[in-house]
Amino acid sequence: MNSHLVSIGTANPGEGIPQMQISNFMKIAHGLDEAGSRVLNYIYRQSGIEQRFSVLEDFRYDNPEHFEFFPKNKYLDPFPGTKKRMEVFQQTGFNLAQKAITQCLQNAMLYPNEVSHLILVSCTGMFAPGLELKIIHELGLRTDIERYTLHFMGCYAAFNGLKLADKICQSNAKAKVIVVSVELCTIHFQKEYTEDNLLANAIFGDGAAAALVTRSKHGLDIKKYDTQLFKSGEDDMAWSIGDFGFEMKLSKYVPELLHKGLDQIHSHLEKLFNISQIKNFAIHPGGKQILQKVEEAFGIGMSANRHSHEVLRNSGNMSSASILFVLKKWLEEEATSGPLLAMGFGPGLTLETMLLEKR
Repeated sequence: MNSHLVSIGTANPGEGIPQMQISNFMKIAHGLDEAGSRVLNYIYRQSGIEQRFSVLEDFRYDNPEHFEFFPKNKYLDPFPGTKKRMEVFQQTGFNLAQKAITQCLQNAMLYPNEVSHLILVSCTGMFAPGLELKIIHELGLRTDIERYTLHFMGCYAAFNGLKLADKICQSNAKAKVIVVSVELCTIHFQKEYTEDNLLANAIFGDGAAAALVTRSKHGLDIKKYDTQLFKSGEDDMAWSIGDFGFEMKLSKYVPELLHKGLDQIHSHLEKLFNISQIKNFAIHPGGKQILQKVEEAFGIGMSANRHSHEVLRNSGNMSSASILFVLKKWLEEEATSGPLLAMGFGPGLTLETMLLEKR
């Protein structure tokens, strides 16, 4: 019997912040003149994003007097270091994880002490004893639970969490595995006005998602999966730890690189997944252009990938948590059945693909 993705819970911090309201913060933070502000406004209007969420309220304001995390001056000096940002992750990450896991378990009508394995995924924060231990103690999970952490892999990491959960369930028919992704992307805001920072600051948001994987006959059947690496793109998408938070390298060429890479392996993917017969897609909402380029590569319309656009529009790119937000919508859409192709990508350039089937 195959493993199934039975239930998914999601959570965002606070109230959504309108995309154009965030742009007002960015104009102050980047010190933009009138010409620079027009460029930034154009990028934000064309982003396909209406709102995003952040554990930092500062992004709501265009007046430094209201800032709480960043210094109350237009230069943001002294700029917060990595230690301060990790303290925010440690202080706020649990609440999001708790909401997502609680919703996931309630949907599955499962008690916390029935969970046998916990897999924590994050590329935006880490500490030890880790967030997974706080989850275990505060939510009443078993103290002999098997736990694993997947850190710093990027936007595709939830796929690795699901693959690990599948392998656990295949080796233990009674396993009940929770995969929880907690991503606080906005705590790593960079004020230097570069193309990479401009793009990253325009799309990323905060969120958490938890998925239950078991040897069930209900939910999304995990059929098969595949990994592909494209070395030619390793310099265009990268993630490193700096003195002032984690630093993202996100080239404007990533959508084209993905399109080119998909063209190169199209026959491989067609042979493996029979893509031409698939009507529903769950593409990681990494950005509007990325979704468009992947849709072009597969020859599909926006409607076949509609939930990815919806998640991007309502929450932005929440790194590894994003794909679980998308899969939750497919899981709960009662009118949908049949095969579903999920795809994620990140530093490497790495492409993860998973075929599921709605039962």
